Amino acid sequence: MSATLEYKENTCESSGTISCKEILGVLQRMGGCFSDMQGGKQAVGGLREAETHTRNNNGTQNDAVDLFYKSQGFQQLFTQVELSLSASNLLDRDIASKSDPMVVVFAKTIDGKLEELGRTEVIMNCLNPEWIEKISVAFHFEIVQPLEFHVYDIDTKYHSVPTKTLKLRDQEFLGMACCTLSEIVTKPRRSLTLRLQNKSGNGGSRNLGAITVNAEETVASRSAVEMVLRCSHLDNKDVFSKSDPFLRISRIAESGGYIPICKTEVINDNLNPKWKPVYLSANKFGSKDNPLVIECFDFNSSGDHVLIGKLQKSVADLEKLYKERTGVNFFIPSTRHRQDKVLKGQLFVDQYCEKEQFSFIDYISSGFELNFMVAVDFTASNGDPQRSDSLHYIDPYGRLNSYQKAIMEVGEVIQFYDSDRQFPAWGFGGNIPGGTVSHCFNLNGSSGASEVVGIEGIMDAYASALRSVTLSGPTLFGPVINMAAQIAAQSLTSHSNTKYYVLLIITDGVVTDLQETINAIVKASDLPLSILIVGVGGADFTSMEVLDADNGRRLESSSDRVATRDIVQFVPMREVQSGQISVVQALLEELPQQFLSFMRSRDIKPLPSTSTMPQSY
Repeated sequence: MSATLEYKENTCESSGTISCKEILGVLQRMGGCFSDMQGGKQAVGGLREAETHTRNNNGTQNDAVDLFYKSQGFQQLFTQVELSLSASNLLDRDIASKSDPMVVVFAKTIDGKLEELGRTEVIMNCLNPEWIEKISVAFHFEIVQPLEFHVYDIDTKYHSVPTKTLKLRDQEFLGMACCTLSEIVTKPRRSLTLRLQNKSGNGGSRNLGAITVNAEETVASRSAVEMVLRCSHLDNKDVFSKSDPFLRISRIAESGGYIPICKTEVINDNLNPKWKPVYLSANKFGSKDNPLVIECFDFNSSGDHVLIGKLQKSVADLEKLYKERTGVNFFIPSTRHRQDKVLKGQLFVDQYCEKEQFSFIDYISSGFELNFMVAVDFTASNGDPQRSDSLHYIDPYGRLNSYQKAIMEVGEVIQFYDSDRQFPAWGFGGNIPGGTVSHCFNLNGSSGASEVVGIEGIMDAYASALRSVTLSGPTLFGPVINMAAQIAAQSLTSHSNTKYYVLLIITDGVVTDLQETINAIVKASDLPLSILIVGVGGADFTSMEVLDADNGRRLESSSDRVATRDIVQFVPMREVQSGQISVVQALLEELPQQFLSFMRSRDIKPLPSTSTMPQSY
């Protein structure tokens, strides 16, 4: 690393001189997110969408939710917009380094409550950040939509913790700003800069910095490009080693500024780096002829990344580089109106291919089916069904118990997507007639077929089973997951291959066979199967969150096999019934992405166009 830096990344301030990056790294970072050395070197924004974990982004359009609401007669008119965020002159809360900022965007509801729309990534050691992760929100022109932008400095002790799971109360608050969505989209360049304030609504005498919000309408497009980018003969910016290069790709906004759309991973100590594939949807870059700015930086743990070189090319230009097997030279911009300095270092496109991204609705409307299976917890922890405080108590006056409420509320949603309404229904953890405890028995009492017809069939079979099955235990999920996996595996042998299965497990508490359950989930992760666990009652469901790999780590079996993808979602019904989240949103939040991740992993495409959209019942 040179003692004097030629050019600094425009998102972070220069200190003029910096010492060896490894010394700074030891002083600064021990853990988490993008606020540690490891996290700061990860790629952002250029991964396949199906391979990334869904963010807590309630403003994002969800095909499954929209399709369900339309079936009920709700035809809301809105425009999907994407918010890009940057900030300047943030407060420096850290001692040996700079703040590691992240933005959380909230919508304020009519009753004044804040509903989180999404979070950016964390940028390491930066007081003038430009975040890559965008926040998607539906703009309703006829409604006033108040927004709040909260900026936090992320504590360095959170090692490898995805931003979705960060507890905001544990982070340092840097400032907030408020506006309405219409204030942003009605600006001539759809860009609005707001002064940051404290939580009391003023900045006082202290300057807390500013945040800039840029809104762009989301362009619906199925096309995407995947590229493998490589560089050669990069300038070395380090003294004791070679540069640690990464690329940042930005599009040029209507305002004339840059909006970063992705960043590659950092490759250590290499002047001829080759990065992992970069996957960009047309939503990010627009037309293939739109100019993109590609900058190559030398990573520094201080956050003051050194510009190695930059260039401007469109996707069409990058495709041409690939076809002609030629490279393009980087340059350093002139600082005094002189001619740009052309460098020896070049960018190459080793691989380039265009792909078509199909949506959840593309598959469903072409004839793909979701088939639901249900498993109900019959363990003794639910309480004696004869007592009114039992979760299984059948009220003689018709008031629904916790399980009946869950079956009815969940059923309204899931039966919409199941065309034949034939639901395999099981119980587990009960002592069935004959005196044996079964962890997967047919809810209808049959020794053969497990299917029941519709939600009414599940309700009737459940009530009947309570009269013949004695609650027992322990709580084992493994057998019902294996049964569901067996059915899903059989569908792969059929010629049509158009079925996708969803196992709904309704339970009151903590699973006993956690490792066996994890083993079963990992084994099923490459099958057309998702598992939706609905928790009823007031138990502590913390262990369930381990199964719902939202912490960013895929499950690992006892034989060290890692899950192919995340197939589990956990929903506590008490949050649904308290109004904290919509049952439709809660149930369908992750399902479309899980469905698409399987279809794309098998390169399965929608059937030739025939309209067979689900019908409401």
